[in-house]
Amino acid sequence: MRSIRPSSTARRGGRTRRGTSPVLAAVALASALALTATACESGNADAGADTSATAAADDGKLKIPDDIKDRLKEHGIDIDKWKDGAWKDWSKDDWLREANEFINPIIEDLWDPDRMREAEEPDQEVDDSDISGDQGVTDPTPEPVQAQAVPPSYHANAPTAGKVFFDSPEGTMVCSATVVQDPANPGKSNMVWTAGHCVHAGKKGGWYRNIAFVPSYNDAGKSAEELESATKEEVAPYGVWWGDWAQTSDQWIEQGGSTGGDGAAYDFAVIHVTPEKGSGGKSLEETVGSALPVDFEAPAVPQVKDVTAIGYPAAPPYDGQALYRCQDRPGRLSLDASDPTMYRIGCSMTAGSSGGGWVAAGSDGKPALVSNTSIGPVTSGWLAGPRLGDEAKGVYDAVSEKFAGQ
Repeated sequence: MRSIRPSSTARRGGRTRRGTSPVLAAVALASALALTATACESGNADAGADTSATAAADDGKLKIPDDIKDRLKEHGIDIDKWKDGAWKDWSKDDWLREANEFINPIIEDLWDPDRMREAEEPDQEVDDSDISGDQGVTDPTPEPVQAQAVPPSYHANAPTAGKVFFDSPEGTMVCSATVVQDPANPGKSNMVWTAGHCVHAGKKGGWYRNIAFVPSYNDAGKSAEELESATKEEVAPYGVWWGDWAQTSDQWIEQGGSTGGDGAAYDFAVIHVTPEKGSGGKSLEETVGSALPVDFEAPAVPQVKDVTAIGYPAAPPYDGQALYRCQDRPGRLSLDASDPTMYRIGCSMTAGSSGGGWVAAGSDGKPALVSNTSIGPVTSGWLAGPRLGDEAKGVYDAVSEKFAGQ
């Protein structure tokens, strides 16, 4: 999980961007925490890729908004070549990096059941030098909490949860995510909350590609074997929603890394989505019937009774196909005295759960999203997530305002 980040099939690496974080030496974490970005890699970026264009025009070419076409042209990217596979070119010059360069043209049916099912997470190791000494305030390592399976249907029990799929230079990846409210479009949100490492590679890379959200993935809770013959409607009963905009913190873009805990305190992102195919004019929130508010003024750790982290863990002993959750009273984890202190809970979920929402009673006493899974140790046992403050609110508000009235 990037500190649990996109990670290979089901493994969190030492500090995984799942939630694996470089734990302080004082916390006596295993010396080699592997950061697993909560995404998974299929090992083959071409696997299952159907490059048919979305909403193809009469001439067989993609219908891409002019602003996206213009942004692509600025970087010398041809739309037709992109949908025919040019997106697989991860050369440095073509890997868009800056905050305003996000582009994600829809490639209809690229995310078929096999490609979604086979998404895994890449392994990412952490050196001893990645684990800093104790700075700021860090509580004792929490006791492990065994994740509990969410009963199917997932939509009935956790309607805002789902998976984010994307492509990276390492292959096809997956994270977890949450449908959140949109202040500019009450009751009609198309906004999804996840981890920054699920959309952008951080200081040494750029924006990932083909980012799409599947709410209530595998809603019926089918086994991995049963999913081998499942239809797209069974795997994605509420459709596939492509990111038409994504935004993460400047700190993540400038500091984030695939190993260690660099940027973990700012490891959050908001994706604005649009349906791959018609949704009858309904928004994502209307389609799934729910969206969580985001609380940017959640109480300090000592005042939080408990939080519930939810996601699709993919590293063993999990397989990424089922939804799980952990409930625990949070403690504090400080990776750098200059960065905000993170929340940390006991939880057995592994990589793949990265980006999944942390829900607690908000400032008004009602359930609200207060964090997301970012990092965790290779051996699992705990997860850490950023405390959402002004920087997170700035990202959230910017995405909301960008699509106000649309």
